[in-house]
Amino acid sequence: MSKVLSISGLTKTYRGADIKAVDDVHLEVRPGEIFGFLGPNGAGKTTTIKAVVGLLRPDAGRILVDGVDAWESPLEAKRRIGFVPDTPDLYEKLTGQEYLTFIADVFEVPATERAERARELLEMFALDGAVGDLVQSYSHGMKQKLAVTAALLHRPRLLILDEPMTGLDPRSSHLFKEMMRRHCDEGGSVFFSTHILDVAERLCDRIGIINRGRMIAVGTMDELRRQAASESTLETIFLELTKE
Repeated sequence: MSKVLSISGLTKTYRGADIKAVDDVHLEVRPGEIFGFLGPNGAGKTTTIKAVVGLLRPDAGRILVDGVDAWESPLEAKRRIGFVPDTPDLYEKLTGQEYLTFIADVFEVPATERAERARELLEMFALDGAVGDLVQSYSHGMKQKLAVTAALLHRPRLLILDEPMTGLDPRSSHLFKEMMRRHCDEGGSVFFSTHILDVAERLCDRIGIINRGRMIAVGTMDELRRQAASESTLETIFLELTKE
């Protein structure tokens, strides 16, 4: 089975730091799956994500996005990725429509396709009535939904989300979960970090846990329970595996 994301030997140490931010990380995301990436604060989640999307050059290791080397062919790899950071940096002086047009231009999405895709996503997120307003007038949840809409415009193979549901109301959280499953049902994959463990337990096909820069567990819930020798919830397993 081909891998939508393959990370092997990823290592990164920040200048002036004595401890590696990520240390020989290996993981893969398979076609059609939602992969949850968990870990305590400072465990290496965001560093790993930044390396995958090309924002941070690792010291060692290899990253393949849908078979494309993320550092040898960065533009081609980025075409296969839709990325939403934990705090999307949007152009707030643009309207929602202008922002989506800008992103569609960057990814060279044909005019007819972008209009149809944008309409579909805006309706799903109930943003169609606000797309003509300036982004600076949007609430946090609306900005998150606009960022996801933009990330999905070019139909990426891999959707990467860093803490996508932080600060969202229940309805918006529900929409995000539906969107992730729908993206996978349409042939994509989702790689997302979260601190909301009950959501990860219910939503994810597989889960990876990173601690102090190293992967300490990867698998389905059943596999994680076997590894932890426990029939407990993901929260209990997570706390047990990451305890001091």
